[in-house]
Amino acid sequence: MKSASVLHWFKSREGIYYLLLALLLLVILPLSLDAFRLNMVGKYLTYAFVAVGLVMCWGKAGILSLGQGVFFGLGGYCMAMFLKLEASTPEATAIQSTPGIPDFMDWNQLTELPWFWQPFHSFSFTVLAVVGVPVILAMIIGLAMFTRRVGGVYFAIITQAIAAILTILIIGQQGYTGGVNGITDLRTLMGWSIRTDEARTILYFVCVGLLFLCLLVARLVEKRKLGRILVAMNGQETRVRFSGYNVASFKIFVFCLAAAFAGVGGAMFTLLVGFMSPSFIGIVASIEMVIFCALGGRLSILGAVYGALLVNAAKSGFSESFPELWPFAMGALFIGVVLAFPNGLAGLYSTYVIPLEKRLLRRKATEKTASRQAVGKASGTDKNANLLSDRFSPEKS
Repeated sequence: MKSASVLHWFKSREGIYYLLLALLLLVILPLSLDAFRLNMVGKYLTYAFVAVGLVMCWGKAGILSLGQGVFFGLGGYCMAMFLKLEASTPEATAIQSTPGIPDFMDWNQLTELPWFWQPFHSFSFTVLAVVGVPVILAMIIGLAMFTRRVGGVYFAIITQAIAAILTILIIGQQGYTGGVNGITDLRTLMGWSIRTDEARTILYFVCVGLLFLCLLVARLVEKRKLGRILVAMNGQETRVRFSGYNVASFKIFVFCLAAAFAGVGGAMFTLLVGFMSPSFIGIVASIEMVIFCALGGRLSILGAVYGALLVNAAKSGFSESFPELWPFAMGALFIGVVLAFPNGLAGLYSTYVIPLEKRLLRRKATEKTASRQAVGKASGTDKNANLLSDRFSPEKS
């Protein structure tokens, strides 16, 4: 029964959309792009994790967070710490004053590894930290804000302030975090080089697989009762609260879910790009992530993926020719999306393309019905003619 329902879903319109996205990411792009460009697409897809989380947080629940770069950066820094420790063996750092610690620590005259770096020698702990650290911070923020019914523009400003504070903290603690340069010179993952074209291609497919896992989780939440409560809470929060639901708990859950998605995206960004810096955590980066979601459609899970791909592709192409003008183009794009089509590309598709598809399908169905009726009439006429010919045939008379 379950297999039949899954097969029926893949035959539906939504299932076809997911299959088309899988065809694009797993077949068309790998066959048509070289390793360098495919790695860039993988980098763009890491932002799609954040955009999908924003669809659940902002589009469904109405919680606009302007600090998702914080969770993206925390996931990336957790992975970068593990990779940096692996690259900082005593043999590889023998020329340092203190071998066995990262190079930026030695430059800042640290003589031993800080205590909070010690657990990142373990890959298992790192994987847990990639999701756990962003979720814990999101839970702390949610408990502090949502239980006091802080929301709307006030919550957006607070999350933006948190992004600015974390950026300043990372830059200021250069001896522990690498400062403005971030954590660089990342080479291997458990002895496997991540700098070769083959490794980057494999990491691209890993990124796509994790992205579809996040899409599946988001869709399951959206289709369950939990998703309906989130949508109702967005429209009529007071009614949901008076119906007996704990609105703060639902907000904390979806905010933590978005943080978990962002953390995974940040970790994959570190693996694909090979470094992590505070420039991906601050206010500008967080607002760009909101633009990815807005352009694709803040109510569409798949639209967020396409929005992240399109905006980042445009950013790469435009900034190569006009690097100084790109921030103005990004601002104009955000204003244009809000004013011209607030539901993004998914809204345009549902408004113009889906009605056209329905008209075409209806026309084809009408033509099929008419052709069947014509065939039926023709066969009925032939049958009557045969009966008449049999009745008045010379042999029978």
